[in-house]
Amino acid sequence: MEDIVAATAAQPFADLSIADIVAHLNEEDVESAAAVIAHLPLERAVDVLDRPELAEGGEILLELPGKLAGRILKGMSADRAADTLRQLDGYDRSKMLAEVDFETAMQLKLLLAYPEGTAGSLMTTEFASVPSTYTVAKTLDYIRAVQKTRETVYAILVLDNHTRRLVRIVSLRELISCDPQLPILSAGAGNEPIWVSPEADREEVARLISIHDLLSIPVLNPRHQVLGIITVDDVIDTIVAESDEDVQKFGGVEGTVEPYLQIGFLQMIRKRAGWLCVLFIGEMLTASAMQHFEDELARAVVLTLFIPLIMSSGGNSGSQSTSLLIRALALDQLRLRDWWRVAVRELPMGLVLGGILAALGIVRIVAWQMLGIYDYGPHWGLVALTVGAGLIGVVMFGSLAGAMLPFVMKRLGFDPASASAPFVATLVDVTGLVIYFSMALIILHGTLL
Repeated sequence: MEDIVAATAAQPFADLSIADIVAHLNEEDVESAAAVIAHLPLERAVDVLDRPELAEGGEILLELPGKLAGRILKGMSADRAADTLRQLDGYDRSKMLAEVDFETAMQLKLLLAYPEGTAGSLMTTEFASVPSTYTVAKTLDYIRAVQKTRETVYAILVLDNHTRRLVRIVSLRELISCDPQLPILSAGAGNEPIWVSPEADREEVARLISIHDLLSIPVLNPRHQVLGIITVDDVIDTIVAESDEDVQKFGGVEGTVEPYLQIGFLQMIRKRAGWLCVLFIGEMLTASAMQHFEDELARAVVLTLFIPLIMSSGGNSGSQSTSLLIRALALDQLRLRDWWRVAVRELPMGLVLGGILAALGIVRIVAWQMLGIYDYGPHWGLVALTVGAGLIGVVMFGSLAGAMLPFVMKRLGFDPASASAPFVATLVDVTGLVIYFSMALIILHGTLL
């Protein structure tokens, strides 16, 4: 009876595209999604599990009968199957690997051995390769025979017949435009192949594929033998995931790849509470700074009116610099050794930006005083000068601190994106108060202070 109900539930999915099936299954609980998958034709079930958009693919596999789960896992692309198994703990992962044949299990274990986010974890072992002794015609015959079992056939890897080292990469376009009787080594431009090591970061992979306009890139071991390839679609998925994590970090939240509604309550607390506590402790230093200048505040209460203005301007300038530098570092537009060039650039930038804000602040104080909107006291001119000088100092410091913080994070081995906007703003809040009141002590000494 349950099988009949499940088969009936799967019937509406028969004519849907794979993308639509994935979208519908993401709205179902794991048990219901597994029931639908179990009654789809095997080929379509494989296609559904092969889509990275499918949430909780690992849990769905666990709900399926063991033999069916094994057949689906074997039919999936190797890289996607490994990603799905990464969603499971050690015991469940071993349970799934036991359902596939020895060769498939070894391929998946190889991929699972590489840390997440590295080239090795992104690659697939299903690539098209031929010995260097092949002719163009024989290579084309090979592609026709294996094209359904390979991730892509748009780039053919030519390997040394004896050492299995990568000799050349020939595109399908180059191959079909050659005389079929010519040796495969005569096809293509003969340029040195672009490749990565399995330990390379996924951002480096994305950078190489982007600047060289590649459809795939091989992953080589130290002996220049091919371990696998990374295709451009996998890189796009990686870039999207990396961008999502960076955006979350910009907001002061620990990065996560799970959709918002699938993150558990306690997990969400853990991801947000840590940063909030760090930022709160930082803001406590702001309170300490204000306590240090308590006497000055009591004698010149008018200065307190501009504290939010000063603090927000410094934080905003710092956040701008941080965002620009994190992006530049992620795209390899800058190296760690370029920190001094950035500092030399950001200091005058902060001076000019601070000068613009200072001019606006002074004009505002003068206008309010002259129009009778607010009386800043007999020394209003010096107050305006203090606010202007404070803005210049705080914006200069904010721009420099915001630019240097990503370098510091990267030098310490952390993701530069961890230098989030709230973190920079908190840092500048504390120092901004010190700069502002130091300017006030200098300019207003003998008058209000």
